[in-house]
Amino acid sequence: MSGQAMKPKAAAPGVTAMPWGEWRAATAARIALGRAGVATPTSENLDFGWAHAMARDAIHTPLDVDALAQALQAAGHVCWQAHSQAEDRASYLRRPDLGRQLAPESSHRLQQYAAALPPQTPRPDLCLVVSDGLSSLAVQRHAVPLIQALMPLLPADFHVSPIVVVQQGRVAVADEVGELLRARCCAMLIGERPGLSSPDSLGIYLTHGPHRGCLDAQRNCISNVRPQGLSYRHAAFKLAWLLRQALRLGHSGVALKDDSDAELALHLKTHSPSLST
Repeated sequence: MSGQAMKPKAAAPGVTAMPWGEWRAATAARIALGRAGVATPTSENLDFGWAHAMARDAIHTPLDVDALAQALQAAGHVCWQAHSQAEDRASYLRRPDLGRQLAPESSHRLQQYAAALPPQTPRPDLCLVVSDGLSSLAVQRHAVPLIQALMPLLPADFHVSPIVVVQQGRVAVADEVGELLRARCCAMLIGERPGLSSPDSLGIYLTHGPHRGCLDAQRNCISNVRPQGLSYRHAAFKLAWLLRQALRLGHSGVALKDDSDAELALHLKTHSPSLST
């Protein structure tokens, strides 16, 4: 129900308006559609079909991995590419278990990358994993600006591993990536299941001590990251806060309560009064 609000519009001829039509200015939810006789107006049926098509496209459109890698590199990040055991989109959608595991060649390649790092390279405090999930559109649009908003909020001595882009990945594949890179925490940026008002929603899953076999209860989730939902800067602040707390307490998930809103209010007053974009 979140997203860009719909503007109230005058009822078309033959359409009976709803008395709460002005509420449409406050939400993207499909409310106060009006009626034509006993049916939904044709224009609303067409809008619904368009939104449904957008959601389907978000799921089936392949992620442009090369373009994403180039954008990350242009922003100053080292980027490694990997693939899950789901060979194609059909396998990914039909076999969720395959999307939770790295393909053997990708696992081997990440081990080689990690082994080739200079001996003095410290253990990563954070491993960032980016994957298409159920909306490649969300990742293509929002992953880079979110990462750019996050980096200034991390401590100066914080060590972040190269960003790993995993094709056809689900949330749990980040556990294996984090384990291979020996990261203390792992944050997965992944396209969320599209809704009829939000085909490009990005989700973030933070896990302390990532390893194969982690449970969902061991993760913290930040959802609906996009300009019409949770802004990049708000999401980045929340992720940085959760990350600091996870490292301080030694755990994440249900044992880590998100109390970042109080600190965010203070941050707004002292650092960035315009923290809304």
